[in-house]
Parts: sequence; C-alpha cells; structure tokens
Amino acid sequence: MPTGTTRAKMTVLRPGMLTTVQDWPGRVGYWKVGVPPSGPMDDLSFRLGNVALGNPEGAPGLESAMAGPALSFDADTWVCVTGADARVRVDGVDVAQWRPVLVPADTTLDVGTTTGAGLRVYVLIQGAIDVEPYLGSASTFTLGKFGGHRGGTLCERDILEISTPKDAAERITCIPSEHRPALTTRWSIAVTEGPHGAPEFFTRADMDTLFATDYEVHFNSDRTGVRLIGPKPEWARTDGGEAGLHPSNIHDNAYSVGALDFTGDTPILLGPDGPSLGGFVCPVTVVAAERWKLGQLKAGDTIRFVPVRAAHAAPLGALGVARRAALPFVFSSGGDGDDGVLARREAETCVTYRRSGDDNVLVEYGDMKLDLALRARAHALHQRIEAISPKGLLDLTPGIRSLQVKVDPDVLSIDTVMGLLAEVEDDLPAASELVVPSRTVRMPLSWDDPSTREAIARYMHGVRADAPWCPWNIEFIRRMNGLDSIADVFDTVFAADYMVLGLGDVYLGAPVATPLDPRHRLVTTKYNPARTWTPENAVGIGGAYLCIYGMEGPGGYQFVGRTTQVWNHRYPEQSGPFERESPWLLRFFDRISWYPVEPEELMDLRADTAAGRGGGVEIVDGKFSLAEHEQFLASNSSSIEKFRASQAVAFDAERTAWSAAGEFTTRGNSDAAA
Repeated sequence: MPTGTTRAKMTVLRPGMLTTVQDWPGRVGYWKVGVPPSGPMDDLSFRLGNVALGNPEGAPGLESAMAGPALSFDADTWVCVTGADARVRVDGVDVAQWRPVLVPADTTLDVGTTTGAGLRVYVLIQGAIDVEPYLGSASTFTLGKFGGHRGGTLCERDILEISTPKDAAERITCIPSEHRPALTTRWSIAVTEGPHGAPEFFTRADMDTLFATDYEVHFNSDRTGVRLIGPKPEWARTDGGEAGLHPSNIHDNAYSVGALDFTGDTPILLGPDGPSLGGFVCPVTVVAAERWKLGQLKAGDTIRFVPVRAAHAAPLGALGVARRAALPFVFSSGGDGDDGVLARREAETCVTYRRSGDDNVLVEYGDMKLDLALRARAHALHQRIEAISPKGLLDLTPGIRSLQVKVDPDVLSIDTVMGLLAEVEDDLPAASELVVPSRTVRMPLSWDDPSTREAIARYMHGVRADAPWCPWNIEFIRRMNGLDSIADVFDTVFAADYMVLGLGDVYLGAPVATPLDPRHRLVTTKYNPARTWTPENAVGIGGAYLCIYGMEGPGGYQFVGRTTQVWNHRYPEQSGPFERESPWLLRFFDRISWYPVEPEELMDLRADTAAGRGGGVEIVDGKFSLAEHEQFLASNSSSIEKFRASQAVAFDAERTAWSAAGEFTTRGNSDAAA
C-alpha cells in the first residue's frame, strides 16, 4: 500500500444492473490482437466524477446500466454519482448527484433506477478501487471474462478493496452545471465522413438519407455496439466481390470505436467493447469527443448524424464546455467534403488514405482484391511506423490490405501523421522482398460440430429461418463454390494451409486467414442479419477468409466446425501451447492447417487446454517468402484460373438466385436481427 494511504472495504449489498469496474482510457495498445479498450461507455460523466473527488481522471470506478448498486463501506468514504439521473440516498437520505458526498462507515449508499433521459450511471469513489490489472487496465471486458472484479459484473456480497490518500478530503470539488453532459431522447451526434462512403460503397443518395434520418435505437444494444433502426441503403455496388455476396462486405480492416458499421443492411455504432477487425463498410465515424453519447443512448431514443469537419472536433482531453457537454445537439460545419478520403497516391502500388474519425487514418493498398503482396506492403509500413513510434501513436492494426494508425490527436495531429506516412512510403522496400517468420500451426477441427448446428438452429428460430445459408452452412458453401459434394468441401478445407493475415476477427486473437493456394479459397457471404450467438472457437468462412471465433458472441461467418482455444484464459499463467508473454496463440503470417477429430475428442482437448495442458496443437517454426509464393502462383496459373472461373460461375448463379428471390430488395434493417 502506498505511503500516506488508508485501506477500506466496499461490500456490494445489491449489484444493480450490469455493474462493472471500469477505468479510463481502458486497455490501450492491444487492438491489433482483438482486445477492445473497454472503459466507461460515457467517459465524460466518469472522468468528471473522478475530477470532483480529486482522483486522476481515469481512476477505476463503477458503471451501471438502468439501475445502480447499493454499497456499504467499513470506513468513511467520499463518493460522487454521475451520469443519468437516478435517486441517490445515503442511509435513507436523498443526496445530489454530480457532487462529492461523504458516506459514513457502515451506512448504505443506494443508487436507484435511472429516470428520464440517459441509460448509464457512474459511482466514483475517492482513491482507487484495487483490482488486479489485466493487460495494463482495471477495465472489465465481460465477454472476454477478464479485468475488473473476477472478469464480470458485480454480484451481491462481493467485497472490493479501496485505497484512499489520507489528504483526499482536501481535494474535493463540485462539478459546475454547465460542464455536465446534457441528456436527451433526441440526440444529434457529430461524425466525420469515412472511412468508406460515397461514391465507392454508398450512393450519394444514401449519404443524404443518412444525414437526414432520425435513426431509432434498437433494444438489442449493449457495450459492443448500439444497433439502429433506419432505411436500407441503395448501395453503390452489387456485391463485395471476393469479400462476400452482400455489397456491405469488404476485405477485413480495422474498425474505430464510434464507427457506424453496416453489417449487411443493419447499422451499428461500435462501442468500447466492440470488435477491432471486420469485413463491413463504415460510412461515418463519431468524433472522439462525442463518443460519450453512445453510453447514454437507450432503446427508443432517436439519433441524427451531423457531419462536421475533423479539424473542428473538440479535443478528447478536454472536459466540460469544450466538449459541448451542456449541449445535446451539434451544429454542422458541413463535413470535410472529401468523402472520407484524405489523399490518394498513384504509384506501382496505389495507396488510399481514409479518415476513420478524427483519431484514425486507415491506409489501404491497391485494388479491392485479395493479394498477399498488398498485405506484405502493409506489414512493411507497420514495421517502419512501429520502429519510429512517434509520441501520440496509440495503435497500429493491420487488415487484409490495410493498416489503421490510431493516434491521440491532442498530441499527434492527423496532418503530422499524413506527412509521416508519405515520408515512410517513399522509402519502403518492394513487397517481393518480404521474408517473415511463419510458423506452421496444426490444429484439431471437429467438422460440422454439434455446437455449430445448435447456433444455426438458434438463428433459424430467433432471427431468420429463410436465409439462403440455412439450414446447413456447409451445403451453402458447396453451392456457392460450385463443388460437387460435401466431401469436396471437406477435402478442400483439410488440404489448405491458411495464412493468418489479421488477428481479432472476431476478438481475442481470433485469426482472419486465407489459403495460400488460391485453389483452396472457398468464397461465401456472411450472415445478414448477423447471428446473435456463436460458440467459442467455432470455425467459419466469410468472403475468401477463415476465422476462428475467439469467444462466444455474435457472428456472420459460415460454419465448417470447431477447434480448440486460441486465447489463454489462464493468463498470466503458462498454458499448453501458449507463450508466457502473451495470452494469444497465433501470430501474423502463421500458417494454420487442420486435422480431423470427433466432437468428443475435441471436448477432451479443450478441457486439456483449459487445465493448462497441451490441447492438441503442434507448432513448427519456419519462414514465408513472398517471392517464392509468387513463383508457385506463376507455375500453377492455368489450374488456378480454371478453378476461379468455375467458382465465379457458381457465385454469379447464387447472386442471380438471390436477386430473383428478392434477397437484395426485401431484406431491410429488420428487427429480426435481435
């Protein structure tokens, strides 16, 4: 315990709803492996409460949704309750929010249900809630079952420790009313254009509609994302090509928190527990200083997106009026008028620099196609920027043909980033020179596993029974690729070596990988609407990519089976094939291959991994040379083109069948997504 501090215990008498420990800015620096930042969804209310208590802005506190907790302390303790309006009592006496209140020892702080506008309430406690940091943060990520108090929501009779500086009472202050966030049920939210807008992905009419529509907040919303109800886009493309049959599909790239993600025709505002990597387009992104509003949106509220210029966005580091906290509405500055494209560079390999909020630049290489040379180029850029590591750089997250550069714009401006990227691009080596470490990772696969059949059944019962991929995803994969039998799908999957091009799709080290041999690249489209449940470590195909789901959650890839864990839930303890230094199993450019196991055998292997034993994974070190790979492609070009031509015929036939069935015109933003 630090010198000059006292220690107390806090007991949970009533947990409230979805009450978790969070800190700010959360778990930063792990976006590239699918670990979200978490942290308070309304960071403004959270940070203001800490300031009132004399705490560091980011000190751990409690977040609840709709109903707060009842707590007792074994020593006198100062608290501050912020966020949505709720009845707050100390020992049965009503007290005010937004100002520090002394809770005497052995009395009860009772935070009731929220009333009126807003959804989340925050309880900040002077000093620090002592929980063991996980990957550098106290924030709880409940889906990943880590961080905070035992990795989940608080329960009745939980006891948490608090350490408080002895002079803490001297530092308390009140939060001026004009600094407090003004809550409403009719929101306007400032957004910047990009990364993927008109005219490439959406029509101009789509963008006009987006800015003129009052979207309604769907009840099926949470910390991963806020689902919205609104008009279906017209779309500028007929499909996503190799990335999938739906025009929302793209080759996987990094997302920004606050991006408006169209998963099929369904718009979702990505939250602080959302995915880091995915294959859907995002036409606009909420500016960093306005993302607190996502935490206060509740079912039935309406949202109007207001385009603003990135340079006019308020700084995230500011509190109070500088973030327009007292104004629930936003004045438009007309947007940047560049469709979210910061610059284009014409060269042997063209480069597109896209805006993703006011704190991210998405660097895309080449055309919209799967080409390992483009991934190699992004890797070279990644290594060079990481080596420079300018102050203010927060995350570098590679995608299939892209690299997202996330910065603190208060420290490192986007203009400075663009200058750095241009300078580095001039000096990058040719992609053909790439030689990287590339391990062979042999893993068990339970083909057509019962858990995936259960997920399909749930989808048909609760979401959509008439989807073209139902009732059996593997049959859909066969049809999409023009294969003669299910056995052909089996043989193709087990013959392939899948190269890991990205991590974190979806979450916790989950790989997005593609076969090195194009003749093994099965192409499918993703679920629309998405599944609401996917078993942990299910294996699926979406577009031309394979994914292993890092944890339970929603999803859209077409199932082929299930494998063993790719995330060490025992971390920081050593476990089976996992390295001691990190909880994720796979690395960029690993090559995954499969061997078949029965479902019962897989359950035994999963139990072994969970217990810290082997788990049936075999790893052999090696290297990958792009030049050698391109020689392989050249020597097999005839049979590769024959395979692609046959595949294209089947793809077009499926698209024609979808069109005839009204799939592209009748599948709007359905409530069935819940």
